[in-house]
Amino acid sequence: MRFKLIVALVEDERTDAILKAARDAGATGSTVINNARGEGLKKARGIFGMQINAQRDVLLFLVEEHISRTILEAIAEVGEFDETPGTGIAFQVDVEDAIGVNHQIKSLSDTVNKVI
Repeated sequence: MRFKLIVALVEDERTDAILKAARDAGATGSTVINNARGEGLKKARGIFGMQINAQRDVLLFLVEEHISRTILEAIAEVGEFDETPGTGIAFQVDVEDAIGVNHQIKSLSDTVNKVI
């Protein structure tokens, strides 16, 4: 079984909705890293020109490759990444090898067989 890692950098108030969307699309779990910081093309400025840094969460999903695109699209839709600038980004990368996921392979196999 081959895996992809989906990384989503999201506004913290959208985290729960994105986690639900990913699970509904086939993700079997995630890791959430709180208190990330970043900036986009332009730095956000607020009152008196002070820099605004919205809190971000980093969401990590190790998913089976056949369902990774479906999960990625569900995350993007709920996160409104393309509609609203600054709400977040998500991307996937190939995973060469993974350990510690044997307990999930049976569940993933059933899910993948339904997709294929």
